[in-house]
Amino acid sequence: MAESKKTTNYSAEAITVLEGLEPVRKRPGMYIGTTGPDGLHHLVTEIFDNSRDEAMGGFANDIEIALLPSNRVRVTDNGRGIPVDTHKQTKVSALETIMTTLHAGGKFGEGGYKVSGGLHGVGGSVVNALSVYCRAEVHRDGGAYMQEYTRGKQKSKVKKFGSSKLHGTIITFQPDPEIFPDTNFSFDRIANHVRQQAYLVKGLKISVIDARNLSQPSPRLGEGGGKIFYLRELGLDAPSMSFYFEGGLMSLVRFENEHNKPIHKNIFYVEKTTNGNEYEMVEVALQYVDDISARILPFANNIYTAEGGTHVTGFKTALTRSLNTYARKNNLVSEKEDNFTGDDVLEGLTAVISIKLQEIQFEGQTKGKLGSVEAQTMVTSVFGDAFSNFLEENPDDARAIIQKVVLALKARKAAKAAKDSVLRKGALEGMTLPGKLADCQSKSAEESELFIVEGDSAGGTAKMGRDRRIQAILPLRGKILNIERARLDRMLASEQIKNLVVALGTAIGDTFDITKLRYHKIIIATDADVDGAHIRTLLLTLLYRFFRPLIDAGYVYIAQPPLYKIKKPARLASESVAGGGKKDVVYAYSDAERDKYAGEGTDIQRYKGLGEMNAEELWETTMNPAVRILKQVTIDDAREADRIFDILMGSDVPSRKSFIQSNAKKAVLDI
Repeated sequence: MAESKKTTNYSAEAITVLEGLEPVRKRPGMYIGTTGPDGLHHLVTEIFDNSRDEAMGGFANDIEIALLPSNRVRVTDNGRGIPVDTHKQTKVSALETIMTTLHAGGKFGEGGYKVSGGLHGVGGSVVNALSVYCRAEVHRDGGAYMQEYTRGKQKSKVKKFGSSKLHGTIITFQPDPEIFPDTNFSFDRIANHVRQQAYLVKGLKISVIDARNLSQPSPRLGEGGGKIFYLRELGLDAPSMSFYFEGGLMSLVRFENEHNKPIHKNIFYVEKTTNGNEYEMVEVALQYVDDISARILPFANNIYTAEGGTHVTGFKTALTRSLNTYARKNNLVSEKEDNFTGDDVLEGLTAVISIKLQEIQFEGQTKGKLGSVEAQTMVTSVFGDAFSNFLEENPDDARAIIQKVVLALKARKAAKAAKDSVLRKGALEGMTLPGKLADCQSKSAEESELFIVEGDSAGGTAKMGRDRRIQAILPLRGKILNIERARLDRMLASEQIKNLVVALGTAIGDTFDITKLRYHKIIIATDADVDGAHIRTLLLTLLYRFFRPLIDAGYVYIAQPPLYKIKKPARLASESVAGGGKKDVVYAYSDAERDKYAGEGTDIQRYKGLGEMNAEELWETTMNPAVRILKQVTIDDAREADRIFDILMGSDVPSRKSFIQSNAKKAVLDI
């Protein structure tokens, strides 16, 4: 072995030991995935999960999340209350142990929880470590107790501040701006998450209150001997939502399908423990609708596993097997017909899969994918048997489902033949780039950007104003194909979509390969009007349905061009301005910004489209990486676009009419 060059002394002194919660602050991404918006909202999820686990165990039935001034969050439950007596091992209060020690909680040994989501035992302590302020308030055993913390360190011992007839826990925290660049929480994002959880835990009430614009309440409310427990009891004049569902997963399926036409009457549902073990349970609900896309929502111990996992694998296996067996047994397909594939049986399916395990394994701390091997067997067995019985007991529903799957099989074959005629396997790779694409010079996907712009006019301006080395421009002429009910062959016959697929380089469908993506920033740049919003929704839906890995990887963005150009009078031209641009010009991205800069003598120009900007303006406001504003698209954004698309482009006319009537007043029209 060759002798290595000696550069430093490597001894025990070179080993760094991070104590307490220091590892969390040093490497927050290891615990919450990211310090961006996803990680910020993961803090709420971690604290909420602890309260939700109390409800899963039968100890709580009411949870409240309140957004408070100064970006503080208050999570309240009526569970047992975190223990406050002295912990034998740490010699301090159990409350302090849980809030300041990694891997400490009631989810490891016996007597805590049958099943839980926060199995890593890091939820409370990680949130505490990443908060500039945190406060735990506990009501139990006739007393009210509290402890405060700063960046994971207790400010004093746990103290009793009064008597209380209530029971439960209140955690208030304020994210540390040293860790999170943006500490603003999204009310809608939190509400959507807890709505889902309310479906999963029957009989659980969950409320969300946005009290950020109120001077009161103070985070300390509740210290008066437990007189105030839930903020909603104050009758606050603040936006709020409450969720409570007795129907469980069946209610969630109905919600997901509210804008689609079911093809069979009865919703399938099963809830069963495995091998008589109360700690292991499988719960599944499903219904087919008149659509070509599939919606599968998988959960493990009530945690949404966006990347699927073993429980989804078991479900798909049992679903395909059950439908093939029933169709053959009842002569619903000819002997010469091929067996249904996984793709055939998923078309038009809405399914919710929820499993509960005492010992559960996720792939990664953020729990995006289930890794527990036994989950696959559990779901295959429980769901397979129950669904086969459902088909036998509901022949009309079974026949409707089989007919739907047969149509999917025939359409798949026809689409494959048509696709092969439009685009033979591998042909995308060999095709020349579309003529309308102004490609960039760089061959490195990591630094390359693709701007998808609306119209040839904006495309021409963008081509002149871009950084040719790293920025490519693809103009779209008009609105792309409505893909709501379009199969792959028809999509590829669309010149607009084919140009986009070729430009991306990944191919599509069976031949999709994300490693061949030519740009790691795909930026949708449309006009700030109704047509622009429509085109943006069409593109987001296309990417969500057929290029979802690009969204998962964080490669899709929406450009935020300014709405106004404001020229300042000569006497104010020397003043420094925010938002970039020349000293005598400022760009406003909202009406509020416009009002801020519109002083006496200013000249205000309203941009109705990107094509109204010259190359210099487009560069300095929308394309310059140093000053531009980009919104990264998340799966939540894409799912919402998909949901709206279902309403506006689907066959449910009453829902479309209701949506338009409800949202008409929100529209801003330039006439």
